[in-house]
Amino acid sequence: MADELLLIDCGTIPYREAWDLQLALAARRGAGAIADALLLLEHPPVYSRGRRTKPEELPMGDAWYEGQGIEILDTDRGGLVTYHGPGQLVAYPIVDLAPMGGDVHEYVRGLERVMIGALAEHGVGAQTIEGLTGVWTDGPAPAPGLAGAAKKIGSIGVHVSKGITTHGLAVNVDNDLQPFEWVIPCGIEGVAMTSIAREGGREARVAAFAATVGRHFGEVFGRDGRRASLAELGLDRPPATLGAER
Repeated sequence: MADELLLIDCGTIPYREAWDLQLALAARRGAGAIADALLLLEHPPVYSRGRRTKPEELPMGDAWYEGQGIEILDTDRGGLVTYHGPGQLVAYPIVDLAPMGGDVHEYVRGLERVMIGALAEHGVGAQTIEGLTGVWTDGPAPAPGLAGAAKKIGSIGVHVSKGITTHGLAVNVDNDLQPFEWVIPCGIEGVAMTSIAREGGREARVAAFAATVGRHFGEVFGRDGRRASLAELGLDRPPATLGAER
């Protein structure tokens, strides 16, 4: 079980419900009842606020965003405000960090490698940029008035309790990017967001990209992926398929 990775397709699931699932799985992982797991899903439109989010990151005020049909939720993850919505792949690893010596920084570097490798397979060159969070397309670091600068395509925000991870990563596949323009995403002023579809990448579909991310996660962290269902793990939720509602 130590080298196994449960790949769980949750379809489209509200943020709070996904959070509850993470906590339930994290308790079982901490007790050694299950192997490491990777939840692969989409969220309905939601802004999630990390522990360091400042009010000015949502300058229109909560009521305005909710009027656009976007939920706003506070979370226990690291990082600042970000947007999730249909067409964006969200991956929540429930992982025991003990094999990595509990090194959270190495774990985050691994998540970056997962995203960069998966994006490359779908025809989008990506990188990390010193001093900036997340994963960016190829190009120089963003600066005012700089043409051809890198755009942000993937975000990371994690939480670790008793050595078990929750939250994780999100990559824009073919989602509406407008909601990012209504906030200061990840606390970075003037950041340009992009997606696999906007960059002309291959197979810009959430289901296809989820399969790629699951495989790269296994390769980066030395796990053998196996598809599993929530029902198999004793969690009551009907089967769902990524992209089925779009």
